[in-house]
Amino acid sequence: MRTLILGFAAGAAWLQTQASLPPHAGVLLWLIAGSGFMVGLALRRHARWRCFVALAAGAGLGFYWAAWLAQAAMAPQLALADEGQDIIVTGTVASLPYRFEQGVRFNFSVDKAVGAQVPPLIALSWYAGFRDEVTNEVGDVQPGERWRLTVRLQRPHGNANPMGFDYEAWLLEQGVRATGYVRPQPRADTPNVRLAAFVPGFGNVVEASRAALRARILRSLEGKQYAGVIVALVVGDQRAIPQSDWQVFNRTGVSHLISISGLHITMIAGLFALGAGALWRRSFFTERQLPLLLPAQKVAALAGALAAFVYVLLAGFGVPAQRTLYMLLVVALALWLGRITSIVHVLCLALGVVVVLDPWAVLWPGFWLSFGAVASMLYATAGRTTAPLPQGASRWRRLRAAVALGAHTQYVVTVGLVPLTMLLFSQVSLVSPVANALAIPVISLVVTPLSLVGSLLPAPLSDGLLLLAHAIVQMLAQVLEWLGARRFAVWAAPAPPIWSFCWALFGTAWLLAPRGWPHRWAGMLGWLPLLTALPSSPPPGQMWVTAFDVGQGMAVLVETHAHRLLYDTGPAYSLDSDGASRVIVPYLRARGIARLDGVIISHSDLDHAGGAVSLLENIDVGWLASSLFDGHPAVDARRQARRPYLHCMAGQRWSWEGVHFAMLHPLPASHTDIALKPNARSCTVKITAGKHAILLAGDIEAAQEAQLLARSADGELAADVLLAPHHGSGTSSTQAFLNAVHPGLAIFQVGHRNRYKHPKAQVYARYGDMGITRLRTDVEGAVVLEFGTDIEVTQYRASRPRYWHGR
Repeated sequence: MRTLILGFAAGAAWLQTQASLPPHAGVLLWLIAGSGFMVGLALRRHARWRCFVALAAGAGLGFYWAAWLAQAAMAPQLALADEGQDIIVTGTVASLPYRFEQGVRFNFSVDKAVGAQVPPLIALSWYAGFRDEVTNEVGDVQPGERWRLTVRLQRPHGNANPMGFDYEAWLLEQGVRATGYVRPQPRADTPNVRLAAFVPGFGNVVEASRAALRARILRSLEGKQYAGVIVALVVGDQRAIPQSDWQVFNRTGVSHLISISGLHITMIAGLFALGAGALWRRSFFTERQLPLLLPAQKVAALAGALAAFVYVLLAGFGVPAQRTLYMLLVVALALWLGRITSIVHVLCLALGVVVVLDPWAVLWPGFWLSFGAVASMLYATAGRTTAPLPQGASRWRRLRAAVALGAHTQYVVTVGLVPLTMLLFSQVSLVSPVANALAIPVISLVVTPLSLVGSLLPAPLSDGLLLLAHAIVQMLAQVLEWLGARRFAVWAAPAPPIWSFCWALFGTAWLLAPRGWPHRWAGMLGWLPLLTALPSSPPPGQMWVTAFDVGQGMAVLVETHAHRLLYDTGPAYSLDSDGASRVIVPYLRARGIARLDGVIISHSDLDHAGGAVSLLENIDVGWLASSLFDGHPAVDARRQARRPYLHCMAGQRWSWEGVHFAMLHPLPASHTDIALKPNARSCTVKITAGKHAILLAGDIEAAQEAQLLARSADGELAADVLLAPHHGSGTSSTQAFLNAVHPGLAIFQVGHRNRYKHPKAQVYARYGDMGITRLRTDVEGAVVLEFGTDIEVTQYRASRPRYWHGR
């Protein structure tokens, strides 16, 4: 059975790497199941062959089971012709709404649609003051309410970057097959209106309960800094925790505790089991002799399982919570049936249930970390004997034994997850053992119970308990912030290749081997290639250029042999999210790049400078050059830190390892000309590596293109690659300018279905008429160029195709 389950999980994971779904998945699924069963019966006396058949059959079953579910999940589609059209939908609010300063986001279960065929579950945003509207009243949507809304939708689409978050895969796992926004009262006869206060249903009851608990907590902790942490511990909603707090939690390795984790679920289940068992043994202090009717152990198991189930529902059914729930359910079932089962069987059964119900779980770090942590503990403890405490041992001795056991468990988990953590996050927290030794008992044994009881009790008792829980979290956060601020808090290195990861796993297994194993300390040598790797870089005289897919904005990384330059920092998506925090910084960390030698911000528009502040906060930057105005937050940050800052000026030149950089625009006088628009001052850079060059033109328009032509010598503007000026707008890319540059390749950094309709059709056609290869980041994803003897071009979506990316 264990071999079958492991093969099933491997097959499901294999399906998630495919570019397309196999045909006839349902038929093949039953064919493999029947064939495997028959062959297994025939080989029932041949253990080795039976094991091989179970593994192969499990892999086939997992592959085609995942394919069958994927086909069903992807079947509801919004027609391409219906994207961006006004559609009237009627349905219910199907998730816990997330409120932010600009509006609210929620999932919407569609019962009826007028004007198009709409998938049954869509994700909507309802904005205040949307686009050119002065006001737009946002509805007070609550879970379970029925609404009639006028919306505009599109098919699922997300930014596609190396080492980036796959938003499209996440939407597929959630069952969301279209996203969009609510239109602001487009017609008087079809207003956005609530039709019913609540629609009965199991899912609606769960989400309404989560919303009520969240509302109670936020009322009691109004204005408190860590109210979002308390909400996360009670209902699993982490969206109110700011990025600054997540940075502290990640650097100290305690982020797994800031949610309804497996540890919390086990603790709550254990408390309910102990309480129910104790009351049942005492027959609830009556004379009914209840243990004679049903053993107290079975009652305790049932109570713990039910408590875990309710708590997991509050968590939103995340993968770590699922894994814990299924393990507890298997244990409870074994107790009820009188079947003794090993922890390895429990873990495998939990793995099988998770993958059967959610084959996309294998795509996310939480899946691997959850099962990896339990597997590490099993390897380091299963089958090993420890000296039992003598009968009548003192409380102090028992306490010491418990502390020693907890410390050993923390050591095993920390060490066991080092290779996986480096593979998934390219960094490992060195202060994690200390931080977790403090945070685990505080969060699990004190804060979480206080938060749960406080959210359930009536006021004013609830207020006092919630305020106490918040005060404890606040004190803990101060300690964690101090730990995370240490220079040695985090060890970072590039994401390892597969050989390095496997070697590190071997070293970890050696390190955690039983006592008596020779030279266990030598296992740490297996980590050396993992922890000491350096970022890759091009040879001297060559360069790599990465044009990120940041939506409607620009961000380009230029790498030489020993230096790195970032041109623009992407757009601002919201008040706490931007192109740097979502795309650029994660990519740099995954590559092991901790420092940028230079950053150029072409001008002050938010689609170019929106990520500047968060980039400077998270990455060490040597110098910053821009055409930003005095008083811009990025400029103030540099000057306050007394770090190099300068204005972009035509004539600036420098070289790195045989790669030459030339600033072509703007002129020095433009920085004092208040009549100029920001676009007119865009920093324009030509970068030459050997015989090839790229021109980064920012948002210059026709007037600036004419100025460049007038003051440039013949061939000075020529470049093999052009970053299309102003995203291919109708005000740029004049014929004369394109003739002078004469690129073979043009890159358009644009957002999917952007409101400006960039690139303009006539401009895009102009490039095509000249025989220029055109690449759009909204279609191809990130574009990587390797400038050597030739220019090698890699398009992220083409190099890593997945079946859910098909449009």
